Amino acid sequence: MPFRPDPFLISLIATVILASVFPCHGAAVPIFQNLAIIVIAIMFFLQGARLSREEMVKGLTHWRLHLVILACTFVLFPFLGMALHSLAPGLVSNDVWLGILFLCCLPSTVQSSIAFTSIARGNIPAAICAATASNILGIFITPLLVGLVLAKQGAGGGGVMAIVLQLLLPFILGQLLQPVIGDWARRNKKLLSFTDRGSILIVVYTAFSEAVMQGLWSRLPPSQIGMIALIDAVLLALLLIITSVGSKLLGFSTEDEITITFCGSKKTLASGVPMANVLFPPATVGSVVLPLMLYHQIQLFACAALARYFARRPDTTTD
Repeated sequence: MPFRPDPFLISLIATVILASVFPCHGAAVPIFQNLAIIVIAIMFFLQGARLSREEMVKGLTHWRLHLVILACTFVLFPFLGMALHSLAPGLVSNDVWLGILFLCCLPSTVQSSIAFTSIARGNIPAAICAATASNILGIFITPLLVGLVLAKQGAGGGGVMAIVLQLLLPFILGQLLQPVIGDWARRNKKLLSFTDRGSILIVVYTAFSEAVMQGLWSRLPPSQIGMIALIDAVLLALLLIITSVGSKLLGFSTEDEITITFCGSKKTLASGVPMANVLFPPATVGSVVLPLMLYHQIQLFACAALARYFARRPDTTTD
């Protein structure tokens, strides 16, 4: 089947264009900045409310698989990002390198990791558990990783208190209220997904408006955007190769290899954009999230093709 364009990606591109042509400025800036903070808090509150505690602990007995995925997400990815930066620090601007390193510190996706694992006939319960655990732990680990990685590069991120107030506290409140509103939130998961995506679009518009007013596109010519895409593609290729080969060497089954490959190579746009809005100054958020937006699309194309490749393998379940 032909690859269908991602409607959310089209919405993101349209939002970036809108912010480039009609950026918010003047009195509208604090309004959008406060709105972004509010919608981020709502988004993480609803994530906490939707996530059942049974799902959080289900499948944790497959600890070797989850440990490998978490190591790929939070250890191998940052290491490769720092290695590429050390080898070629002048390939892109400093703000863009911050975005690439930030990308390397993010947790895995949830929906697309599970979807591609399902298409490829991998270990779906393990994928659900691994992707969920990655996102939960990412709320704690990503800010710490960003601080450590960027400190190595002579840069700094936002404070831990901002993460606690804007991300972690709403998530915990959602979990506390999960027995009360959890069933409602899960029944309306599709409707609430529009709320999540709308929140991200507001944050992207606010971030890119600030960046455009600061001269983002004059500092970032098309050649730089092409270089960002190339660096993203190299990172993804390295992770796909390492996760696929490494899982075989560690003795995992084909189904587990598929799960490790898809969950260990992905990075979340849904949590990454709000985190960037909290961790970085408004003037740099636009250039910081640009590598993540490009990586998001590249991983969709590459993993869609890879999932179809795995899906064509012979069915050995009856052997």
